[in-house]
Amino acid sequence: MKRVLLITLTFILFSTVQAQDVSEYNRFGVVEGFWFPEQTCDLGVGWERIIFDWAQHQPTSPDDWHTLNVDDQWLQAADACNREVVALLKNTPEWATDGSAGHGLPNGLDLALDDPENYWANFVRRTVEYYASRGVTHFIIWNEPDISSDTYGYEFEGNLEDYFQMLRLAYLVAKEANPAAVIHLAGTTYWHDVNAGRRPYMTRLVERILSDPEAAEYNYYFDVLSLHLYFNTDSVYDIVREMREMLDSNGLEDKAIWINETNAAPTDDPNWLVDRPVFQLDLQNQAAFLVQSVVLGLASGAERIAVYKLYDQQLPVGGESFGILSPADAAPRPAFATWRMISERFNDVESAAFVQTETLDAVQINHATGQQTVVAWAREDIPTSIEVPTTGDKAYRIALNGTITVLRPENGVYRLSLSPATCEANEGCFLGGEPVIIVQAQGASIINETSLDNESVTLEFVQE
Repeated sequence: MKRVLLITLTFILFSTVQAQDVSEYNRFGVVEGFWFPEQTCDLGVGWERIIFDWAQHQPTSPDDWHTLNVDDQWLQAADACNREVVALLKNTPEWATDGSAGHGLPNGLDLALDDPENYWANFVRRTVEYYASRGVTHFIIWNEPDISSDTYGYEFEGNLEDYFQMLRLAYLVAKEANPAAVIHLAGTTYWHDVNAGRRPYMTRLVERILSDPEAAEYNYYFDVLSLHLYFNTDSVYDIVREMREMLDSNGLEDKAIWINETNAAPTDDPNWLVDRPVFQLDLQNQAAFLVQSVVLGLASGAERIAVYKLYDQQLPVGGESFGILSPADAAPRPAFATWRMISERFNDVESAAFVQTETLDAVQINHATGQQTVVAWAREDIPTSIEVPTTGDKAYRIALNGTITVLRPENGVYRLSLSPATCEANEGCFLGGEPVIIVQAQGASIINETSLDNESVTLEFVQE
């Protein structure tokens, strides 16, 4: 029996401001590309996140100013390759806190902005002033403050109120030091709160910001909301949409969302087997997840997206490795070629639409060039297939490594099989199967999915 189902989905239109931004900088980035500048340049990415470590800039007193931990050569290499540097400010020096070094809450947060004992405010001011001439204008305020002290990855001893005060101070002094400075909220994990039964940290933080009577006067103390999204394919779209809707419902439609970190760390790399892995993933799984995360991020409204990370330096043998270069010998993993392909082919997106069934995810992307890309993958551990209507006499299939194959239609469609998703007993099908990527001229906005029992579902991408 054949059944036909029409599914209507909404997509996010990128604003004029975002389109102008993307024309100057590629929207895709990498974390810590400075380790291998030539390979990073080969990726073609538009931005790079680097830790600007407070404790290393000022190790013994507020009078210190050591900048070798952010070598000028790194900044020059990035600039030479048209790559913007985004600074992550974190790590409290021991002298600046009554808490623990690195994680402790800075002393003096309740003092005036220009008080010499407001150590955090003075560090931010000096950093923004010093690096303005070196082309650094984006500053992320701390990292993952949502992680509690009993959890791996803990980085911040303060509570949400303390983080709000650090954010407020950072915004005010940064804008004084350089009006062009862009302030990013800390990247958060989302799941640490949700799994503990708490509302997301960013939702609670935005509520705190809105309660400040001076917040509107100072643009609500931030420009960009940051996210860290890993492993679970479908959660990328769901979390970005939740954050976008949260911002919009609070009148913050002008705030951008960046995915500062995304990846699915391989555990079955023959050259780097991981001890006690949470998930069993091979190198192709990593590459597949990056494509899925990117197109879902675009469809849900993310402005920029970065892979975490280029290279895992000083990793112990058997440690979890996220790098798109191997920790064994810095050789490119398959994900390296995938991220280069993404950087080349998905930067000029004008709009993106997402459709989903119980067994399939698909994203349609319209490019500024007049081309259209359909990316589809299976959501379950059974194979399925799709038909993509033709808009011309041929299309191009893009492999995860960027290889291009010419496709010819059969009876007006391209028929493509989708491999099963990656599933585990306790995790379900958390990572979609290897995606197919089809590029052709813009036109038809439907695909047909056919299951093993020959039932057919028609999916329509509706643009609003």
